[in-house]
Order: sequence, then C-alpha cells, then structure tokens
Amino acid sequence: MNDVARRNQVAQWAFDTRPVLGRFHLWLEDVEVERAQEDPVSAHSFTPRATARCLAMTAATTALGARLFGQFGEGVGVDKHTFNQVKKAADAISAYVMSEGLWYLTRELPENHALMVSLGEGLMPKAGETPEMGSNPLLGFGRVYARPQVARAIDGIVHRLLNEGGFGWPQFREALKSRGLTVWGAAVDTLENTSRFAEGKSTGPMAILHLFDAPLRVTRPYEAYMACLTLPRRIVKAAAERSVLLDFCTPRARIVEAIEASFPGIPRKNIHVWTLSGKSRAGRLSKLWEEWRALGAHVVEDGWIAPTGLPVFTDSGTYAPTCLCRCWSDAEGDHVFLCDGYAATAEALQAASLSQVFDVEVSMAPLSPKFELPLAEEYQLMRLDPHGADFKAKLAGLYGGKPIDDALVTTYASAIDEAEQSLIPLEKRVLYADDFFDERAWRVLSCTGYMCDDPYTGMKGVQQLAENRYRVTARLATHNASSDIHFTFRLLETLEETRLCFSPLLTRFISGVDFSQRPVKVSDSGRIRNELQTMLSQALEHDGDRVVVHFDRVQDDLMPRADRERIREALLWYRKHHPVWFSWLEVA
Repeated sequence: MNDVARRNQVAQWAFDTRPVLGRFHLWLEDVEVERAQEDPVSAHSFTPRATARCLAMTAATTALGARLFGQFGEGVGVDKHTFNQVKKAADAISAYVMSEGLWYLTRELPENHALMVSLGEGLMPKAGETPEMGSNPLLGFGRVYARPQVARAIDGIVHRLLNEGGFGWPQFREALKSRGLTVWGAAVDTLENTSRFAEGKSTGPMAILHLFDAPLRVTRPYEAYMACLTLPRRIVKAAAERSVLLDFCTPRARIVEAIEASFPGIPRKNIHVWTLSGKSRAGRLSKLWEEWRALGAHVVEDGWIAPTGLPVFTDSGTYAPTCLCRCWSDAEGDHVFLCDGYAATAEALQAASLSQVFDVEVSMAPLSPKFELPLAEEYQLMRLDPHGADFKAKLAGLYGGKPIDDALVTTYASAIDEAEQSLIPLEKRVLYADDFFDERAWRVLSCTGYMCDDPYTGMKGVQQLAENRYRVTARLATHNASSDIHFTFRLLETLEETRLCFSPLLTRFISGVDFSQRPVKVSDSGRIRNELQTMLSQALEHDGDRVVVHFDRVQDDLMPRADRERIREALLWYRKHHPVWFSWLEVA
C-alpha cells in the first residue's frame, strides 16, 4: 500500500470510529489490516461498516485501557485479599471501557436498532473460588445500548420480562416487533483470564465481544457452566457420512476412531486434546483426562508449544483454544487439535458461535455450579426433575449411594430451576449455538482485543512503541470472513490525564477525587447509573424508573466498607445538589 492509500485508510477509519476515539482522547496514527479474504469483513457483516469498525475499536480500546490502567501484574506476591481486589480493579476498568465504547458507538446504529447484552462473564465464582474471589464487575443481562428513546422503550420491555408474571419470551419478542424495534444480542467477556492478568502473565488476557443479529433466547441473568466438545468440522462431516454421530455424548474411543478414519496412520500422540487442568477441577474432569490418556491421545499440558511457537496454558481460558481447533501436517505427520471439558456459559456460547466463523463443530450440555461430580454424572443430574419426590434419591445415586445433606439438594435443585427459568434447553441430548436463537439463520460478528500475546492465534498483545504511543491488535470475524487489525494510537493527554478518561467515576471517587469540587455534567447521571449496574448490581433494586441502592447487600469481601461509604457519600451529594438529573436515584 502506497503512502496516499495508507493515509486515506487511516483517515477513513478515524472518521468511522470517531465516537470511540473521541471518548477516550486517542489519536489514530496508523491502521494495518490483514484480511483472510479479498474484501473487508464489513462486506460480510450484518452491521453497517461504521458499526463494525467501532466494535473493533471498542475491543482495542478495552485492551489498551485494561493493560495500561487495570493494575496489570500487581497481584504478584500479595495476599489473597489484595489479589482479589486487583482482579476486581482490572474487571472494573475493562467492563467500564467496553461499556462506554458501546454507548458511544450507538450513534452509529440504525435508528430503530439496539444492542442488548444477553450473556456476560464475571458474575460467578469459578472452580475453587469463593464469592469474594470470583464475583467481579461485569456487563450483564439486559444492558441496552441504543439511542435514548429506543433504549428507554427496550428497558421497559426487559423490565417486564424480568418481573412480570405471564410476560415471557414470546411476549418479549412480540413487544419488540409491535414497536418496530430490532435488537442485536451480545455475549460479553470484557477480561478473559483475569487471574493471569493480575499475575502479569505474558499470554492470555483479552477482551471478547460477540454480536448477533438477534437477541439470544435467554430471559434471566444466567451464568453457570457448559460441558463443551469442539471438533474440526471435516472430521464431524466425514463421520456423519458413515452414519456416526460425534458430539459431547459420544464415547471418546469413537471420536478417536473417526479421527483415524479421516487420517489413516495418524499417531495417537498427534491427537492433541486441550482441556482445563488443576486440582480444583479433578472432581469434574479427572475421568475425562484418564479416558483420553488411556486411548493414547495427547492431553495438552501447560507449556506445550502451539504451532504459533508460543506455549499454551491450561489453568484458564476456554475460549481462545477454539481458534486452534483444526488439522495440520508437519514433519511428524498429521495432527488434530480439539477442545474437551467445560467452560463458563458466556465463553461456551461465544466459542460455539465460532462454528459459524471457523471450520469447527461445538456441542454443549448444561452443568451445575458444583465441582464434585464427574461430567457424565453432571450431565444426568441436570436432566432430573428438581421438584420430583425422588430427586434426592436419584441425586444420592449419582453420588454412589452415599448420604447427602439437604443443603446440597437445594443447591442442585436451584441450579436446574435457574437454567429452566432462563430458557436454557435441558431436555435435548446436546445443545448447539442454534438452540439459543429463534431463527436458524442467525449471524455473528466476533470482536477480540488482545491485551497480551495469544498462543492460539499468534496475535500480539498491547505494545508500547514510544512514550504515549501504543500498537493494539483486534480481530473481527464473521461468516466466511475475518480481519486482523493493528491500530497505532497516540494519547492526546498525559498518561495520568488519560487514566481519568479510562476510569469509572465511582473508582475515581474511591481513590480520593473530591466529587463536590468536580465540574458536573448531565452525562454524569447516565455514567453513574451505568457504573452502579456494572460494579454493584447485587445492591440495586429497580422500582419502575427508580434505582434503589442497598449498600447493606454488599459484603465487605466484595467491596471494602470504606469504599462503599465513599460511594454512598457521593450518591447522596449528587441526589441533593442535582435532584433533576438524579431523580432516578434513591439510597436506602
């Protein structure tokens, strides 16, 4: 590309993404686009070009903001409580930046369109984590981004879906249709691999947003786990031609046979199975590990060198390995890489939707939040009737007949109830991404921003080129098209001034900024409401247009008492001195 063409490309990107660039005070110095096809991703996407580019820019700015201001690596050598607070700070920054990016790009949406978060990652503790360790700021169900009138209309419909008996999914869809509104659903994980981020690991952390051309068929804030099996599609298709079904329920010996039928003579050690590892996951996954090893397959270990030349990790990160699920050949013969095990719900659905982008097949099955039973027993458990008279007896049978207490029975029954209330299909053999949409012809636009290097694709993380100059990589992918986009940013302010642009107001108040001396804008009302939903969702009670904040619902381990008191003081001050702008706010 000659200089004139490059300048024109940068100018066009800067124009299309000006809402996001302006919000974060960034100057776009350069754009390098590497396409997997001749035409741009926007030519294949259901979104307008400017929206697709703003989404890529949002992913990139989320990666940049988190890496610069999310306390990257500050969890090394600290006590557990401090480590958890570092994780929360990182999640707060990433969730805030992505939320702000989505809000500002709404001016690029068609007038009757909205983006609604259907699944979010961060609310639930992971394996081995207590609530204060794993419950983090997030973008969760029902968060709507649109022009103000559209957003208010859809917020009202979502409120009815959550609170009004008899107003279910059919009524929700009909209410949107009768108003002529189009809702694009989203599955969001603003900071994948949060623990690795806090530990300052050189690989893994990234920001992920999947946008769909229809809302996901989910009716509640739902975050649990999904069993997942991801296979290269050519193997699944070849097996289907021989009338062999390959999905999560298929015995792994049958999968190995199908691989060997597609690649005669392949050494079984070249069948690479990526799955999560670690002591906390042994109860759920140890039988799966043993099954694959008994077959002679290679269960990928920490430090295994991927074809990209980078070492992989198995302590977390179930989304990114999907990008490496494929077949290849080298001096050692044919190789097949697949993923098995489980993932959090948002990550599982995001990975499953990649089946429409990359050449893979992903099958899933709902799991409970407990990590005591092997996958096979978990699968049976989630298909039981939690209100049946024999539920406890059947549950005891899955535990090998040993006595179980009523608290455990209640935990499992609640897990099944929550899945049913959220419309997660429990009766099917396995789930596919199609099962989360009313229409089979759905489309997806995947947006990823890389904070650190990614061993599965070889993408580079945030790189500092000079003082206040950074190179950030994002990937856009949709059906039959993908692009790797390398942005070069220059900060328009000093690093400390830029920190304010990337930091939530409430976080700034906690750090000592005097809210009573700060110039107040009408936009502060929306920003604070948004931040409360992200950082303190468990403390909020929605009463019509009002939001009541109950600070007594927030445990000290989730947010220190002094921080809660500082936020409380700020909210009371805003409510007193700007009652019109903050008429929606009430502090209990």
